Amino acid sequence: MKRVVMRRAVWESRHFRSCGRGYSRSAGACTAANDVVEVFPRIPSFDYTPPAYTGPTADEILKKRKEFLSPSMFYFYSKPMQYLFDENGRRYLDAFGGIATVCCGHCHPDVVKAIVNQSNSLQHSTILYLNHSIADFAEALASKLPGDLKVVFFTNSGTEANELAMMMARLYTGCNDIISLRNAYHGNAAASMGATAQSNWKFNVVQSGVHHAINPDPYRGLFGSDGEKYAKDVEDLIQFGTSGHVAAFMSEAIQGVGGIVELASGYLPVVYNTIKKVGGLCIADEVQSGFARTGSHFWGFESHGVVPDIVTMAKVGIGNGIPLGAVVTTPKIAEVLTRRSYFNTFGGNPVCTAAGLAVLKVIERENLQENAHAVGSYLKERLNALKAKHEIIGDVRGRGLMLGVELVTDRQLKTPAKVEILQVMEQMKELGVLIGKGGFYGNVFRITPPLCFSKEDADFLVDVMDYAIAKL
Repeated sequence: MKRVVMRRAVWESRHFRSCGRGYSRSAGACTAANDVVEVFPRIPSFDYTPPAYTGPTADEILKKRKEFLSPSMFYFYSKPMQYLFDENGRRYLDAFGGIATVCCGHCHPDVVKAIVNQSNSLQHSTILYLNHSIADFAEALASKLPGDLKVVFFTNSGTEANELAMMMARLYTGCNDIISLRNAYHGNAAASMGATAQSNWKFNVVQSGVHHAINPDPYRGLFGSDGEKYAKDVEDLIQFGTSGHVAAFMSEAIQGVGGIVELASGYLPVVYNTIKKVGGLCIADEVQSGFARTGSHFWGFESHGVVPDIVTMAKVGIGNGIPLGAVVTTPKIAEVLTRRSYFNTFGGNPVCTAAGLAVLKVIERENLQENAHAVGSYLKERLNALKAKHEIIGDVRGRGLMLGVELVTDRQLKTPAKVEILQVMEQMKELGVLIGKGGFYGNVFRITPPLCFSKEDADFLVDVMDYAIAKL
């Protein structure tokens, strides 16, 4: 397999010209005089043919899912596509990256090689025994963070990372209260679900000790882009909803599940200052916005000019799809876990950390942060041009290759286009583009592709979205 195949992570789809009731693969015009020629956007060329697929059909897999997996597990599209290439060899452009998880490109050869080599050497030993893989990755990861953030605890997911971060903050400060933001998503376990502030993701179970501040949303928020006005609500929450002291303030720099909402400018510096005055810690949830995805910086919080006390990370590309998460903090805060025995059986697994180290090297060597900035900026410009063309696009936001496109049926009222987005999403899939959606109302396209996305890929994505919206 050629190396470039794994780096670009794009797929080819079959696009046809519509000629009356028939179809032609030819790029030429239809011959019948009364035929209507319809030209579909075409995916960038790619010189790779996947090996023939010999596994079960999509229908067979779907049948097993329904019979043996939890009914809570959902999938996109009326007919799910579960392969990079589908069972017929059709290629798709991935504009979602496994929910902002794949950063280097699917099956990047360097990452695969690291996984295979480590598996052949030692697959699992737990952190109770010495192994260089976990130490090497921890050192490399710490070097990417500012200040005294250099002690790493490995986990298996973002939920685990956020659970651990919240517990450490409570232990360190001796306080229980935590402040997070409305519209936030931080995980689906006991504490992290409490910090999550969308009813869509919260079960009716006990969730205590968390206060949700007004979301500094420049598009739908009460104060527009005025970050300092939103920050006043955090001060009010502390004065009227707590004992006057808190354990931590926790936030994403760009809310992912919440619909790619970038926090209003000036908000985080004021809030961080407020939290520190009352003895609290600041936790940056970088599960979706870290690892160079925003382009301008390696971590999302850096664009706000703040330095947190604890940083959590996982799917952002830390392992390019390998189950891996981490909490990074200062030596002083890290000491709280020595009060008892803290242990994670698979956190820091040698195979996972070997993959993580390989990912960091690929990001640096292939200049993926610079690419995310250049291509992301270009893509955002094209999406804004699309907004000017289509009234249904209410907002384009985000940075780098973490972008959101919000669809509304009325721009003045900002009425969520819940049905229309599903129609556009289905049409885009038929034309060869896989894209995510989110936001509280489910009306925001989430664009978080692998960081090796090209400008040609961006053009195809926008052209397909343009075509699909025009079909509404």
